[in-house]
Amino acid sequence: MSRCDHGVEELCAAGAKLYERALTVGHVSAQDAAEAGCLTDFGLLHPALDDLDRLEPVAPTAALHRLLRSSAARIAAERRREERLTAQFARLTRVEHRTDALTDSPALRLLSGTRRINEAITDAMAEARQEVLCVQPHTGLAGERGTAVYPVTYERDQAFLDRGGRIRTLYPHTLRHVPNVYNLAEHLEGDTMARGLDEVPDRLIVIDQTVAFLPADSEGTLALEVRQPALLKYLATIFDRLWRLATPMFPQAEQRPTVNGITPRQQAIAALLVEGHTDAVIADRLGMNIRTARVHIAKLATTLGSESRAQLGYLIGRSGILDQEG
Repeated sequence: MSRCDHGVEELCAAGAKLYERALTVGHVSAQDAAEAGCLTDFGLLHPALDDLDRLEPVAPTAALHRLLRSSAARIAAERRREERLTAQFARLTRVEHRTDALTDSPALRLLSGTRRINEAITDAMAEARQEVLCVQPHTGLAGERGTAVYPVTYERDQAFLDRGGRIRTLYPHTLRHVPNVYNLAEHLEGDTMARGLDEVPDRLIVIDQTVAFLPADSEGTLALEVRQPALLKYLATIFDRLWRLATPMFPQAEQRPTVNGITPRQQAIAALLVEGHTDAVIADRLGMNIRTARVHIAKLATTLGSESRAQLGYLIGRSGILDQEG
């Protein structure tokens, strides 16, 4: 017997035609009904009592009443299920609210405003016991440290060191020449180390690998507080890789050698010049002002005997100084 993949509310053409014929004639043969098995499935045809090879139709009003009653029963059952679900999850929702009130900070949280950011860092430092990893990239922060932020940072860092913690900080090499920036480590008593790179990523603080703070905008007024373990492990791993590439600045400074009369700072500038960067971009990447960057570019050109910007790039490549960089 043929079966149709549809509901009773969407009778197939063959089924509708056969049902209409059964209503008109009063019956159809079982053989004819075999081509529209949906009619018996839906209870629209049933075998005659005196002849099993003949099928008689159920009156449309009776069939409709039965089908609507079945549909109403299903709807009622679904409504009872909805009521049970609502009651169950209403209770769970109340439990969730109580849990939220007791839960520590979420895995990711956006902090707004320098005061709120500093408060969050201070709170995290107050609980720290092991190690703080820092990346401090910009010379523009020197003035901030010299005024309101510096004493707060010194006090909370010293308290952390007094508890036996360790602080490691990465700076751009250019900050060796900026007073009161990287030498904060020199004023602290305890296990502090500082290293320099030509370029460092944006500011980062990782505390005990339980919480990290990183910028969320270019103005420094938004910060992302991270407590997700996988992200914290990733950030700490990146820091350690950069740390191994960096040159010690404190407690014992290590002087990087010149190459063919080219200073380490000029090597870093040369690498960015051959990449085609502008003076402004080079200054920003290396944490110096644009006037200083241009002075070094001029000295580099003089050392290599360059008379133009295009020729300077060629001479840098031919000199081999980038092969020995770092």
